[in-house]
Amino acid sequence: MSRSRRAKRSRASDRASDRASDRASDRARRTGHRGRVRQVPLRTHWLLLTTLVLTLSAALLIQGYTQHMFGSSPDGAADHPGPVTAVPAQVQHGGPVIDSAAAPARTAGPKPGTIALTFDDGPDPRWTPQILDVLRRNGVHATFFVVGTQVAANPELARRIVAEGHQIGIHTFSHPDLSRLPAWQRSLELRETQLAVAGATGVTSSLLRPPYSSGNDSLRDADWSVLQQAGREGYLTVLTTQDSEDWQRPGVSRILANATPRAGTGQILLMHDAGGDRSQTVDALTTLLPQLKVQGFRFSTVSEAVALPSADHPASAADHWQGLALINVLWASGWALRVLGWLLYAAGAISVLRAVAVLVAARRHRKLRGVPWGPPITGPVSVIVPAYNERAGIEAAVRSLLASDHPVEVIVVDDGSTDGTADLVESLALPGVRVIRQQNAGKPAALNTGIRAARCELVVMVDGDTVFEPDAVRMLVQPFGDPQVGAVSGNAKVVNRGGLLGRWQHIEYVIGFNLDRRLFDLAQCMPTVPGAVGAFRRSALLRIGGVSDHTLAEDTDLTMALCRAGWRVVYEERARAWTEAPASLGALWRQRYRWCYGTLQAMWKHRGSLVQGGQAGKLGRRGLLYLLMFQVLLPLLAPAVDVTTVYGLVFLGPGRVLGLFAAFMAIQLAMGVYAFRLDRERLGPLWSLPLQQFVYRQLMYLVVIQSVVTAVAGSRLRWQRMERYGSLQVPVAAPDGTKVAP
Repeated sequence: MSRSRRAKRSRASDRASDRASDRASDRARRTGHRGRVRQVPLRTHWLLLTTLVLTLSAALLIQGYTQHMFGSSPDGAADHPGPVTAVPAQVQHGGPVIDSAAAPARTAGPKPGTIALTFDDGPDPRWTPQILDVLRRNGVHATFFVVGTQVAANPELARRIVAEGHQIGIHTFSHPDLSRLPAWQRSLELRETQLAVAGATGVTSSLLRPPYSSGNDSLRDADWSVLQQAGREGYLTVLTTQDSEDWQRPGVSRILANATPRAGTGQILLMHDAGGDRSQTVDALTTLLPQLKVQGFRFSTVSEAVALPSADHPASAADHWQGLALINVLWASGWALRVLGWLLYAAGAISVLRAVAVLVAARRHRKLRGVPWGPPITGPVSVIVPAYNERAGIEAAVRSLLASDHPVEVIVVDDGSTDGTADLVESLALPGVRVIRQQNAGKPAALNTGIRAARCELVVMVDGDTVFEPDAVRMLVQPFGDPQVGAVSGNAKVVNRGGLLGRWQHIEYVIGFNLDRRLFDLAQCMPTVPGAVGAFRRSALLRIGGVSDHTLAEDTDLTMALCRAGWRVVYEERARAWTEAPASLGALWRQRYRWCYGTLQAMWKHRGSLVQGGQAGKLGRRGLLYLLMFQVLLPLLAPAVDVTTVYGLVFLGPGRVLGLFAAFMAIQLAMGVYAFRLDRERLGPLWSLPLQQFVYRQLMYLVVIQSVVTAVAGSRLRWQRMERYGSLQVPVAAPDGTKVAP
């Protein structure tokens, strides 16, 4: 549609649009400067967030302890050097079943011709069922020394072991070397294993085989202290007299040779049903059992082999229910870790794709900006400056506008300031500057007042804390040479970037905001023209009813409304303006909380664009989904990312985590260097980019969490005015014509 046809349609609807704008202003005046809007204090969600983080931390701690704290080396692979002065002689030379609680310690051995088959490290979902099948076919009962985490992961196999008449014993919870643990941790390992067995099978066991143990003659003083403590806690320790060495996977024939006892002897034979590939064990067992039966050996459990009462006892109701709770906690923590892993992989992949997309878009956007928009725009422009207590920076802002190399009229709308803002501007007596006073009614009302008072078709909106470079207005309005363009976003730069917080915001503006705007421009789904520097067609603004006060992000709401009305919104990075950024964490929190909450309001208000066509559909299916993904959902995952990072550092080793962090930072740095080059910025501030991940990033995702909870709870957030620091100056030009920042 040509510009003349749009102008005719605009004039036909201006009066109705003016009335709609008046009604919006009236609503804003009744509300006031948003100071009277009810704000419901929110505290419960922080308690909920803390609870969720602590719960996730506990789940990861459990997984880390059970899966990564201790090694998974086979039992026979450990060596226990040390003195043997404390080990009683009758134990060193006695039988493999040891009652260390007796005085003196007693031992027992298997009856001649009896073999007590024992299997360590299970149950395993692949190998234990196969071994149980072999035992059932041969009518043999065995003793399974189970690991607590394996029982919790495979409770049905533990139940099958007991149901088929086999004996169950304890092999600790996470397979540590007990001689290297303090006494309290040994007790914990045994107790948690008992609970897992009780929860899965309904029985408990008084048999213990310490990991990495072997025969009596290998006991050292450290091992003996473990056996003594186990005895005091009611356990009989079961060592071995014959090791099949299947943990080495030496081949079936070798396992058979190692497992075949001398004729007539009684043995406690060690084999494994977990801890690696046990196919050789299964094959060897298939041959070994019938072969030893032919030789006259009998097979039995450990208790039967040494003529002791059964070591398996019914679990108490308390132990059974505690065991079930433990199994469910381990199951839930395992699933939580898996789901978190999937989400992190997805988030990582999406973030990499986003990085590639914005860099490609930025490169293409740079090339396209060399193409003229249409006929040059040389006509005058109305510049609206809404002001509420902007005395600190208003003079610099107004003087920078008057220094423009494009004709402008400046309209300062004082929204009931109490610091003499309007008086200051009037005292300057600057030509081309009008001051309009109104009662405090909020920024949208002030903007609507300025729109009605504007004499030009093109309107530039400027915050009172912003100064323009001399060519900023001219650059900002050139895209209106395209009759389909309804609004233009300029390039806002942080002026107070001297401190670390200001430097981080400067980096965010360049890498985050500006790269995204280039992508939004190419995708024709620009969601926000910033209040600091933006230009609009006055007729387009009047047609949509002016600036709405329904959200706290009036700039985002306005931009989305223009997109839904069929207008294209573009980005002109050469139109540079300088704005003050918050200089304290508290001020930054308040600003970003308002921005984020207002953006969520605008997204919800314009959700209908998801199913619309044309320019509105591009906003909905591209812009809104992008905002939802990268400004809402991914930040909500950030606490889990941080907790998982700590988990990785503690349990997975720092090398892997630091490697991933280095890769992430390399991507961020590459984006930063390219974005800074595009914006003609010095690369110096990028040294602080890694530090930004440890304070600034956490603050930003907490803002998102607070905003989402506020929105979901249906609470209203009042307007919070930014502090002004008076750091603005009118930009000047160097002798060579280069623009110098204020």
